[in-house]
Amino acid sequence: MSTPHPPPPKALRWTMLGIMLAMLLGMLDNMVVGTAMPTIVGELGGLNHLSWVVTAYTLATAASTPVWGKLGDLYGRKGTFLVSIVIFLAGSGLSGAAQDMNQLIAFRALQGLGAGGLAVGAFALIGALVAPRERGRYQSMTAAVMAVGTIGGPLLGGFVTGHLGWRWCFYVNLPIGILVLVWMQLVLRLPKQRSTARIDYPGAALLAATITALTLVTTWGGGQYAWGSVQIAGLLALAAAGLAGFLWWQTRAPEPLLPLGIFRSRNLRLASVMMFVIGAAMFGATLYLPMFQQSVQGVSASDSGLLLLPMVLPMLVFSQIAGRVMTRTGRYRIFPILGTALVSAGFALLSTMGAGTGRLESSLFMAVLGTGLGLAMQMPMTIAQNSVELKHMGVASAASTLFRTLGGSLGVALFGSLFSRHVHQGVQTAHAVAAGTQQLFLWGAVISLAAVVAAWFVTEVPLRGKPGSAPAPAGPGRSDTPEPAAAPAR
Repeated sequence: MSTPHPPPPKALRWTMLGIMLAMLLGMLDNMVVGTAMPTIVGELGGLNHLSWVVTAYTLATAASTPVWGKLGDLYGRKGTFLVSIVIFLAGSGLSGAAQDMNQLIAFRALQGLGAGGLAVGAFALIGALVAPRERGRYQSMTAAVMAVGTIGGPLLGGFVTGHLGWRWCFYVNLPIGILVLVWMQLVLRLPKQRSTARIDYPGAALLAATITALTLVTTWGGGQYAWGSVQIAGLLALAAAGLAGFLWWQTRAPEPLLPLGIFRSRNLRLASVMMFVIGAAMFGATLYLPMFQQSVQGVSASDSGLLLLPMVLPMLVFSQIAGRVMTRTGRYRIFPILGTALVSAGFALLSTMGAGTGRLESSLFMAVLGTGLGLAMQMPMTIAQNSVELKHMGVASAASTLFRTLGGSLGVALFGSLFSRHVHQGVQTAHAVAAGTQQLFLWGAVISLAAVVAAWFVTEVPLRGKPGSAPAPAGPGRSDTPEPAAAPAR
């Protein structure tokens, strides 16, 4: 097959800017809304349902992720991406107009449904438009979006809530989203193609049931219900049955939602493990580091976004360095190895923090973690996308995004359970918070070792798209081989 012609560099830069704006839209949302939650509860009530405002969003995002990836593969990436933005904006507008907590939860679920398509569509479009060898040039843009979202989200949320009201934390998505819609409609050029294949609805239902049960276990376990309760045991049984049914059906479905054949690639399996761990590390660090600095070190909550600068800045710098080296040399295996090792080391250092730890010392520990995340954060997606044919780019992107989302959701729940053992009945003394964060960061270091092992066993397959040459042939004994260039992206 002939190699697809990439867009001209100038057109590609404009397209990538639109994709980055869409990613920023989803990244900012959770950070902005998190800052506004106390005000929302004060007006709508329903404190006992507060966690569902986040859980409903996360559930819908995780459950819809593989469906969006498959839709993009079957019916075209541009159309599905634009539809996901429309759904996200509809959920945002309705959430801002919610009159009670139940309505807000329902509309947040709709918003999360669109967010699943935003995340998958962005990475699938990057995978379709940019060859893996050249993807490092744009890796720093993704890291910059994450940095802006992490730092700017809480600051924007505090400003909007204080001056305009909490409803504008949702309404602010509308002008940005409309801009992205118009922008992408004008600049994104992909061949239109419609497949006669059908969506695997039974597979989607089984996967959604499995993800829902797992999320409820981690949300309710050790809190609303004891870990050994009938409710938690029933949810675990439902998750096991749903997973078994999903795997069985995927081997028989005419057009499976998540073709299990793609997981014959060892690199894709290893990349999925790394994505899961990195998701847990990112969410756990951004949630509990500000809590430690506010409760133990006495830093103002109004500066919550700036508190993460010692982690975010190295993440941005080293992500850019790794991307440029990967583009120039085609070598990338060393970065996830070093990155995951530094993530584990960073968590281990953070686990030593106590009530007497100074801000300079904690900032240095955060810098180690941020350096590791910068080196490792984007590489698993590149490895996953380079392991499949272009026709499966959406599925591979969806699988990787799903594992990162699940890692974040389940990791935060696990960290929350560990933390709550040391902070009881809302009495958050400095020593109790320090003890809680020590335990969760120690477990973060242990869990991160799984990513180190996965990175070590990655096979460095030559990246597709080296300027002026065809894809490199596989060497003897490779477990992952670079496939021939596929047909133009849909």
